[in-house]
Amino acid sequence: MKLKTKQVVLMGMFGALAAVLMLFEVPLPFIAPSFYGLDISEVPVLVGTFAMGPVAGIVIEAVKILVKLLLKPSTTGFVGEFANFVIGCSLVVPAGLIYRRHKTKGSAVLAMAVGTILMAIAGAVLNALAMIPFYSHFMPLENILAAGAAIQPAVSSVWGLAIFCVAPFNLLKGAIVSLLTALVYKRISSLIHSADCEKCAA
Repeated sequence: MKLKTKQVVLMGMFGALAAVLMLFEVPLPFIAPSFYGLDISEVPVLVGTFAMGPVAGIVIEAVKILVKLLLKPSTTGFVGEFANFVIGCSLVVPAGLIYRRHKTKGSAVLAMAVGTILMAIAGAVLNALAMIPFYSHFMPLENILAAGAAIQPAVSSVWGLAIFCVAPFNLLKGAIVSLLTALVYKRISSLIHSADCEKCAA
C-alpha cells in the first residue's frame, strides 16, 4: 500500500514538473514554422514511465495536461492539449513496454528509438488530420503551407507539411528527450529505489 501511495505521489510530481516544462517552448525555424515550439516536457514523463511502467506514463501525461491547463488555459479549444497527450503517449507507452521486458541499456536505447519513430508518425498524422485544419481557422491555409515551403520546398499540401516539417521536428524532439532522459534516469531511478530499500530495511 505504501508503494502504491508513493507511486501516486511520484506520478503527480512528474506530471507537475512536465506541465511547467511544457510552458517553455523553443522554435526550430530550420525544421518547422515558428508556430511549432519544442519543449522537453516528455523527459519527466519518460523517466516516470521507465521507473513505474507504461500505465504510469499515461497517468503522468494526463496530469501534465491537467496541470498545464491550470497554469495556462487552452488557446486551441483543447485540440492542442489532446494532440499533445496522444503524441506524448505514442512516445512513452511503446518505450515503457519495451523497457519493462528487458531493463538494460540496450533495451532503453531501443525503447526510446521506437518511441521516437512512433511519436513522429503520430505527430504527422494528428497534424494533418486535426491540428493544421484547426489552425487554418485562424491563419489562411495557404499562409501555413507557405511558411512550411519556405523551410522545405517540397511542402505543397497539408500532408506535405506534416511529413516534411512536423515529422522531422518530432524526430529531433524525440532524440533530445531521449538524450536528456538517458542522462538523468539512472540517478533518479536510484533515488526512487534506494528510498524503497530504506523503507524495507526500517
